[in-house]
Amino acid sequence: MFSRRNRQRALGLVASSSLVAAGPCDIYSTGGTPCVAAHSTTRALYNSYTGVLYQVQRGSDSATTSISPLSAGGVANAAAQDTFCANTTCLITIIYDQSGNGNHLTQAPPGGFSGPEANGYDNLASAIGAPVTLNGQKAYGVFVSPGTGYRNDATSGIATGDGSEGMYAVLDGTHYNDACCFDYGNAEVSNKDTGDAHMEAIYYGTCTVWGSGAGSGPWVMADLENNLFSGVNTGENSADPSISYRFVTAAIKGEPNQWAIRGANAASGSLSTYYSGARPSGYNPMHEEGSIILGIGGDNSNGAQGTFYEGVMTDGYPSDATESSVQANIVAAKYATTTLTSGPALTGGSSVKLQATTPGYTTRYLAHTGSTVNTQVVSSSSATALKQQASWTVRAGLGNSACFSFESVDTAGSYIRHANFALLVAASDGSKQFKEDATFCPQAGLNGQGSSIRAWGYPTRYFRHFSNVGYVASNGGVQTFDATSSFNDDVSWLISTGFA
Repeated sequence: MFSRRNRQRALGLVASSSLVAAGPCDIYSTGGTPCVAAHSTTRALYNSYTGVLYQVQRGSDSATTSISPLSAGGVANAAAQDTFCANTTCLITIIYDQSGNGNHLTQAPPGGFSGPEANGYDNLASAIGAPVTLNGQKAYGVFVSPGTGYRNDATSGIATGDGSEGMYAVLDGTHYNDACCFDYGNAEVSNKDTGDAHMEAIYYGTCTVWGSGAGSGPWVMADLENNLFSGVNTGENSADPSISYRFVTAAIKGEPNQWAIRGANAASGSLSTYYSGARPSGYNPMHEEGSIILGIGGDNSNGAQGTFYEGVMTDGYPSDATESSVQANIVAAKYATTTLTSGPALTGGSSVKLQATTPGYTTRYLAHTGSTVNTQVVSSSSATALKQQASWTVRAGLGNSACFSFESVDTAGSYIRHANFALLVAASDGSKQFKEDATFCPQAGLNGQGSSIRAWGYPTRYFRHFSNVGYVASNGGVQTFDATSSFNDDVSWLISTGFA
């Protein structure tokens, strides 16, 4: 599978003096294990690549545009996306393969499990859910909420059978859960579980149904189908450490009766080997099928979450030295965090009220009746109890301090959260799930007024009033409250000093 085109690319690099500027796929090619798939929404993965990185579709008119790097081998043109998506929502519809093999990733279809979208498809990711900077330049990653997934079942050049391959991904080390399965790599072409050894993919998270590493996770493991392996044995392998880096490099590679797990801080340092040795019992030989998945399991298990910035798959088993050079390139890209919010600023500890901006509803404010969040007509002459129900204390985000949580003024210790996409007021139980469901990121109002408030864990969804009840809604979808009519107005709120 070492194509003539990639051999020529490798020879050209060896003969040149441009290795210092080489991208990850240039490095793999020079090492004799060329990329056969290369995906990134943040940057070009070849130093000469000027093609399309990804496509976005906006909610206002369903138009699409393609996002390319600012220059050859450079960072994505995030400003082009921001301009195209201004005053509306945008989804990532295609993640293009930079290798030339056409292994593009698109909306995952149903398989052993169905997705939440129409006809059982998985959701597409928000185009703005994972902003970062690379060497100070803004870009966007792929924020995978539960139910979101991408796939290609008709690939070219991807390992099959017991073929040799490698793969890496740069991920958000703080975005994960314990569900199956946040994967990137090789999977079944039928979208169904076809048996042990029919997958070889990177997994990241805290799922312990099959295997685990040291501590409480999250861990880099390998999804080889019907098992997540942290080493040669089923269950816990203590050499696979819990990882707490904001940006994680995760790498898996395999060849006949040999495989390895490696990982690192994607912002500094070198790769560590967490396992290298023989295949697990029952997984030699492998029976790889050559599909590519992102954010889901091989059978379309889609309960997991995570964030993907870049990743590749190779033809052949990369050497440790090659992978070390790729890690150095990733570190040199200087991934860093950036703001998750925009629009009018909020101040922690302040009391605020949220006024609807939809014509005909501007006397209504976000309030609650018991646990139900709704909108009610409130004024300065309203009863004290009602004014308290329509006032919220701004807190640092329980699940991400770069965003915010809204504590009920009249029920201290209770916060707005979403559950099944309905907004509720509930007391914090201290769980990771509650904290994330109670965290929201304001941005400039989609209708040009005030703020729109998106759910941190589901950035396609925003505070919306629909039939005077509060939801986190998307701009089009299978739920009645996802209706596109008056969406921008319904999700835009004027935030000012609270009634109480």
